[in-house]
Amino acid sequence: MAKVIEGLYYAETHEYVRIEGEYGYIGITDYAQNALGTVVYVDMPEIDDEVEAGEEFGAVESVKAASDLISPVSGVVVEVNDALADNPELVNADPYANWIIKVELSDNAELDNLLSAEDYDSFCKES
Repeated sequence: MAKVIEGLYYAETHEYVRIEGEYGYIGITDYAQNALGTVVYVDMPEIDDEVEAGEEFGAVESVKAASDLISPVSGVVVEVNDALADNPELVNADPYANWIIKVELSDNAELDNLLSAEDYDSFCKES
């Protein structure tokens, strides 16, 4: 059973965002990392790149497949998780601790379009 954490916002494309003040930490969900298998590479944007809600911002590659990363929110990338460059498998160990990018949010109203933990859990069970 995939782990879903209360207090995060979830996209149907299996990314999450954790909000801290005006920033959002974006990563892939436990459901996504389980489906992908062992992650071998994470393609991330550059600092100061803009991301748009619903648009691709990178990719995760595993031994099974490559999957585009779709941003759940819009904003400017202020940090990337450099640890994933050398250890992409950290995403498998704990996808919620090992976020991929940190963005400065440009529109908090976009959070209303995302799923709660309970709704995301139901969505995964129906998939």
